[in-house]
Amino acid sequence: MSAQAPPTLTLPPGRAVELPGRGSTFIRELRGPRNAPTLVLLHGLGVDADLNWFPSFAELGRSYRVVAIDHRGHGQGIALRGERFRLADCADDVAALCDALGLDRVIPVGYSMGGPIAQLLWHRHRDLVAGLVLCATAARFPSGPLSKAATGLVAPLSAAARFSTRALPSNPITRTLVAARIDDPGMRQWIQQRERSSNPRAVIEAALAISRFDSTTWLGGVDVPSAVLVTRFDRLVPRNRQQELVRLMSTATEHPVMGDHSVCVSRPDLFLPGLLAACRAVTGDR
Repeated sequence: MSAQAPPTLTLPPGRAVELPGRGSTFIRELRGPRNAPTLVLLHGLGVDADLNWFPSFAELGRSYRVVAIDHRGHGQGIALRGERFRLADCADDVAALCDALGLDRVIPVGYSMGGPIAQLLWHRHRDLVAGLVLCATAARFPSGPLSKAATGLVAPLSAAARFSTRALPSNPITRTLVAARIDDPGMRQWIQQRERSSNPRAVIEAALAISRFDSTTWLGGVDVPSAVLVTRFDRLVPRNRQQELVRLMSTATEHPVMGDHSVCVSRPDLFLPGLLAACRAVTGDR
C-alpha cells in the first residue's frame, strides 16, 4: 500500500495495471492536451516514480500526456518472486504497459537507471519508440573490482535489510529530499516510507545490473530524435559518460543542467527548464 502523500504535495491520479503474464504494476497518469505526444517517465535506482518525478509531473502535463511507471522491485512495481532483477525485463514491462494502455508510439524519459531502460526499450521494441530523452545517465557506467565484489554481498545485504532498511546505503535523491525538508515532518515521513517500499534485494541487483550495462556497441543505431540532459556537477554519473551518449547518437542534442544527480528533486527550478527543452527538441515543439 502506498504511503499517504502530505497535504503540501499533489500527485497525479494513480492506479494498478495488470500486465498479462508479468504481474501488476503501478502508474500515474496525466492526460495532457488533446493529441499531445506521450512521455513515459522511467525513474532511477532505489526510488519510485513519485520520488523521482513529483516536481515534474504538473509542468510536463501541461504539454504532454504523461505516464510514469514504478519499475519491478521498486515502489509498487511488479513484485519479484525469486527471479533476478534485469534491466531488459524492465524495458519489456514498459512495452507491455504501452500495449495495455493502447499506446502505439511513446517517448521514454529515463533518469539515471531509467536511462538504460529507455535505451533497451528502443533496442528491443523499436516500433514503439518515437524519441528518447536521457537524463543524468550513460551508455556505460563506471565499474571495477568493487562492483565485482558487490556480487557476493547481494544475499547477506538482502537478509540484513529484511530487519532494517538502514542496511542499505541511502539513495542520494531521498537523502537530498529529506535534508531539504527538515522542517516538514509530513514530507520527511512520506519520503522515507516511499524509499522503504522498494525491495532491498531488487535495489542491490539493479545496482549490479547498471554496473554491467553497456550499450556502446549498438546505441549508434538510434534513428529517432534524441536528447541528453547532462547534469554537469554529477558525482555518480560523470559528465563525460553522459556526454558520450551525445557522441554515440547522431540524432542527439545536449542540454546541460547546472546541478548534481539529485537536481530533479533538489532544484526543480534548474532541472525543469532543461527537461522541457530536451522534450521539445525531441517532439519538434517550439
